[in-house]
Amino acid sequence: MKVVDVVIIGAGAAGLMCAAQAGYRGRSVLVLDHAPKAAAKIRMSGGGKCNFTNLNVKPENYICANPHFVKSALARYSSMQFIELVERHGIDYEQRAHGQLFTLTGAGQIIQLLRTEADWAGVDIQLNAQVLGVDYDGDGYRLTSSLGDYYCQSLVVASGGLAYPKLKATGLGMALAQQFGLKIIKSQPGLVPLVFKSPWKEWFAQLAGLSLEVSIRCQNQLFQEAMLVTHQGLSGPVVLQISNYWQPGLPIEINLFPHLEVFDQLKKLKAQNQPLAKWLAQTLTKNFSQAWLAKYPLNKALSDCTDRELQDYAKTLTHWTLYPENTAGYDKAEVSLGGVDTDEVSSKTFEAFKQQGLYFIGEVLDVTGHLGGYNFQWAWASGHACAQVV
Repeated sequence: MKVVDVVIIGAGAAGLMCAAQAGYRGRSVLVLDHAPKAAAKIRMSGGGKCNFTNLNVKPENYICANPHFVKSALARYSSMQFIELVERHGIDYEQRAHGQLFTLTGAGQIIQLLRTEADWAGVDIQLNAQVLGVDYDGDGYRLTSSLGDYYCQSLVVASGGLAYPKLKATGLGMALAQQFGLKIIKSQPGLVPLVFKSPWKEWFAQLAGLSLEVSIRCQNQLFQEAMLVTHQGLSGPVVLQISNYWQPGLPIEINLFPHLEVFDQLKKLKAQNQPLAKWLAQTLTKNFSQAWLAKYPLNKALSDCTDRELQDYAKTLTHWTLYPENTAGYDKAEVSLGGVDTDEVSSKTFEAFKQQGLYFIGEVLDVTGHLGGYNFQWAWASGHACAQVV
């Protein structure tokens, strides 16, 4: 049986960050992951370019039953600190909208950064390692795995959530939390497309591939970005954002003209004797406007409409209310909502209050960031904070 100071379950963003930082403190660190490659989720992120952080990280960018939980770790390891690490490794990056930072040449560079840091820190990474059981003897943890048995003082669970099952995502982290008596907040897909049942499904299918800049509201949350129409319903950044707040049975409200006072525009078109169809085709694309007018016809010329009728039609365009049937599920989700209840874990050390030497970091916790690099920054910050004490 191999004995080390720290075992980390999960060779993802949070696990590798924690491993390297703990190794630099002189701790002997072993990382176990059941997947054949480390950090596979990083490789897929950002369309392969990895949106590795955001310039504008605030606690409000995170969903957590305890909104104060994220403050300590985010304050102690900022996005600027990770940017400095990226620059030290000579990785070129670019800033996109909303403060998002992406690599220029591929997500593999971020994985290489983490692997290099881990190597420099003397970390041992074992892949294809299935954790079969964990026992605590009062002093430390014994892990039974497909590669053998290990013993450690500090056990860090960085196994992620249930998103991306094709990348071998599992519920191991939550199962370990429950084994040691910690409460769990039910998991569900996050940052995920929304799907619709017939006849809306067919209506969207005829427009699949079309993209529009819109705003969407749900549960008093409002986001404005691109919306993508799919064969099943709706996707794109704005839909992924609002999906974190949507629940079955709730409506979403779409404003097709977030930059415009539509009632004023309709009055102007009326005064100029301009047809509605032409204006909609110019602003919403011809295909969408034709499908829209077939679904929501204005059965008279604008010149024949009263102001009240124009107001009502403007409201149809700016408060388009839809009821999704469901999300597209974990297969299409970028993250998992829910996880280990943060009331069970120290916000400074990430150690479980009820279980000495047991730590939870990253996505396995009930912390979910908005789209835009926030989930990676949480991985870096929680991993870094935990590494200072394990």
